[in-house]
Order: sequence, then structure tokens, then C-alpha cells
Amino acid sequence: MSDATPAPDLVRPRPGRRKDRGRTRTLTVRALGPIALLALWWTASATGLLTPDVLASPEEVLRAVGELWGNGQLSDALVTSLTRSGLGLALGLAAGLTLGITTGFTRLGDELLDSSLQTLRTIPFLSLVPLFMVWFGINETAKILLIAVATTFPMYVSTSSGVRDTDPKLVEAMRTFGMGRLALVREVVLPGALPSLLAGLRLSMTLSVIALIAAEEINATAGIGYLMSQAQSYARTDILAVCILVYGLLGLTADIVVRLLERVLMPWRDARGATR
Repeated sequence: MSDATPAPDLVRPRPGRRKDRGRTRTLTVRALGPIALLALWWTASATGLLTPDVLASPEEVLRAVGELWGNGQLSDALVTSLTRSGLGLALGLAAGLTLGITTGFTRLGDELLDSSLQTLRTIPFLSLVPLFMVWFGINETAKILLIAVATTFPMYVSTSSGVRDTDPKLVEAMRTFGMGRLALVREVVLPGALPSLLAGLRLSMTLSVIALIAAEEINATAGIGYLMSQAQSYARTDILAVCILVYGLLGLTADIVVRLLERVLMPWRDARGATR
């Protein structure tokens, strides 16, 4: 008869326990970095290490925000820039999602399209600015399409990868039960690829802000980029700082939106992406 008593030199394993942080503590830790940067900026400006001709002080930037918001320039520029970014992002997401499903779900689509799309993906979208100006002029079409091109490929790569990773046994089982191709994509493939889709959405939304900056360099007459060009002409570093901060806040807002979508659509995952 075997002895079930464990040897005295063995240690009983203790599973690790993850400590849950409160929301207040999490937000406080996240805020430490921006607060430290703001304090460093204020200190450098107050001591004269950072002169106004290099970068305006935080107080001057706040006054510039009040000035631009008071005369309506900042609100009008925000509406114009958000419209451009939103339209370009919508076109890019639709194109990337459609192409990703086509190449990821069908062998013919993969053979016909994937190699060409992967080649186009390696072309920097900034290199397309002169060509788009020749094709579409300097109107809104060129700006919106540039943002659409920039946001298409992250969504395409993520969607195609997520669709390919769908459990083939599950797909085959649903086909056995008579589920049609469109229903299969809608009910099985897309829900299974949801983590990849949200990852592609995050990258595309971030790139939409980067592409917006480039697009508004195409002879813009309105928008945040136009404010920047005007401020550059008059050496207004306070307004330049305001525009840079606005672009940064737009990118941060896009990331927060995707995080909220992850919590709503994938409640089994926590904020750090680990399974509960």
C-alpha cells in the first residue's frame, strides 16, 4: 500500500492571488505621469530655462485656450478636424473590415487580394500626399481619403488575422447545421474575432489622428492644422502648444473609447486584458 503522506521536504503550492486595485488608486497612478510633466514644464518656464520663444508657459497656454475659445476659433477648428477624421476613419474601417473578412474567410479572396494589400500596406501614407494633391486637388476629398488610407490597413490586418483564427471545427459544425455564409460570418466569425477587431480599431483610431495632422498640411483653411500654420507665421508658441495638446487629447480620447468598448463587448476581460 502506497503512503499518501507528502514528503516533509515538499512545499505545498500556493496559487498567486491578484490584488484588486480600487478605481481611485488606479486613476491616481495614471495621473502621476502627466502631473510630473506639467510640473517640470511649469518649473522650467518659471526659472527661465524655457523661454517663451521656445515654448510658452502653462499660464500663457491657458490664456491662449481662453482667447481661442472665446472668439470661437478653437470650437470651429475642432468641429472641422473631427469631421475630417471621423469621415476618413469610417471609410477606412469599412474598407479594412470588408477586405479582412474577404481574405480571412475565403481562399479565393486571400489568393487574389492579400499579396497586393500587403504590398500597399508597406507604403507610408505620408508619401501619398503629393499624389493625392495631383489627383484630388487641395479640397476636402484629398484630406478625407488620406485619413481613410491610413486607417484601412491596421483594420485589415487585424480583421484578417482574427477571422483566420476562428475555430474551424466550430465553423464546420455551423455549416453542418445549415447556416449560410453571411449568417456564419455574422454569428460565428465576427464574434470570435472580436478581440482582434478591437485591436485594429484602436490602431486605426490612433492613426486617424496622426493622418489628420498630415492631411491638414494640405493647404487647409480651417481646422486645428490651420490654427497651427497661422500660429507658426506669428511665432505664437502658446497657440502651437494648444494645438499639439488638442491632438494629444484626441488620441487619448480615441484610446479611452476603445477601452470602454472592450469592457462592454468583452465583459469577461478586465481593464488589463487578462481573463478574470
